[in-house]
Amino acid sequence: MIHAKITRSRSNKDILGFEMSGHANFAEHGQDLVCAGASAVAFGAVNAVMKLTGIEPVIDLGEDGGFLSFRFPDGTDREAFEKAQLLLEGMIVSLDTIERDYKGYLKVTTNKI
Repeated sequence: MIHAKITRSRSNKDILGFEMSGHANFAEHGQDLVCAGASAVAFGAVNAVMKLTGIEPVIDLGEDGGFLSFRFPDGTDREAFEKAQLLLEGMIVSLDTIERDYKGYLKVTTNKI
């Protein structure tokens, strides 16, 4: 199963970052549409944040391709941060849709700090 953990600010619910880990195991490697969909949504959001806001996030990729971590760098410009929020909220909507349609293969959770 793929686990997507969204980290939000407890005070104002801003998205501070996210992590995705695991494998869907919906189908054989190279044929797994749940994995492909979740990966495309997450990497698309990261690329959109970088291209459209100019933010260079702190990214960690696992060695086996089953891990992605994203967080904002210290001192991120507030206007760029606000734009990134909308892009990341869109990512969450898409991940929630995949989770709804493919229960047992993707789990989205939220952690508030």
